[in-house]
Amino acid sequence: MNVTVVVGNPKHGSHTRRAAEMLAEQLSGSTADETIELSELGAKLLGWGDSDVAETVDRTASSQLVIFASPTFKATYSGLMKLFLEQFAGATGLAHVVAVPLMLGGGPTHALAPELTLRPVLAELGATCTTGLYLLDSSFDDGVAIGEYADRWRPVVQALTRGN
Repeated sequence: MNVTVVVGNPKHGSHTRRAAEMLAEQLSGSTADETIELSELGAKLLGWGDSDVAETVDRTASSQLVIFASPTFKATYSGLMKLFLEQFAGATGLAHVVAVPLMLGGGPTHALAPELTLRPVLAELGATCTTGLYLLDSSFDDGVAIGEYADRWRPVVQALTRGN
């Protein structure tokens, strides 16, 4: 299974990245093949036709499983993630990708953000999506919520990625 983690946190090496890599490992049984820090693309995401962005979009779209991870900003995913997702072509840009929407936040008030904001966009781009996962930034690293989520979704993810 080819697994990619896309991190929409403007801070490089964030808790968002750590949580997404933990989740990727729990779902697939091994470390992610690639972790993309959107902060490294920076201003390149603002235009159209940048070759680095296009290559990153292509690598993401060719993955079997992608964890799309973002901190929660103003009750939604980050602007970096929005700019990146805008680079995908229409309703087929993420066809054949199993996508997991993952968001971290400071408190429980935004627990529905992955379901209400990130998951619909991924589905609109053609991805097959699991239920979104929201984690508290202060306690995700104990692995409990990630483990419970992975136990529920691992068989589904493995079935969906088999043969892709």
